[in-house]
Amino acid sequence: MLFGPDERPGVLSGQITLVHRRWRSQLVYSGRTYRTNVGRIVIDDVGRFDAGEITDADAVRAGKAAAAEVLAALRGQPDWPVYRIGFHLTDDPDPRAELASRADPNGEELAALHARLARLDRVGSQGAWTRTTLEVISAKPAVRAADLATLVGRETAAFKLDVRKLKNLGLTYSLEVGYRIAPRGAAYLRWLA
Repeated sequence: MLFGPDERPGVLSGQITLVHRRWRSQLVYSGRTYRTNVGRIVIDDVGRFDAGEITDADAVRAGKAAAAEVLAALRGQPDWPVYRIGFHLTDDPDPRAELASRADPNGEELAALHARLARLDRVGSQGAWTRTTLEVISAKPAVRAADLATLVGRETAAFKLDVRKLKNLGLTYSLEVGYRIAPRGAAYLRWLA
């Protein structure tokens, strides 16, 4: 879930704890933690909601002055359902970051990781990509994703999606511009060599 520029300060300060989204189908679920563009949030409650029932009190929790402002800010197709999402920021450690920081995975962990990456290589439409992607990120940290994608002959959007898969396995970090290899990713590349 993404927050707009007008929402981010309020989410970070804790002033915004409720948002309304118009989605084709539900994208978040109660009790789950999600990574967002302002940090990790926990969904406290979510459900389909009649947009006409948005109150001024809801608007205040959403960082707006009145219900009409919330309605005006809704994006998406008018016939899509509206979801009311209560949430809070969490500062619990991100398991992905903890995994990425591990510079000394044992042989069993590395073999299991290798099997998982081999599966990603098999199911990908472009063939084996995981090692090449890790190597290019290791060799060229903080380089724009579009430039890295060009280096490996890939479309930028597909490349970025695949890098996200590597990040979820604790192998890379995202930077303001580009990526860098995580200690776990560096250990994996050493193991391959």
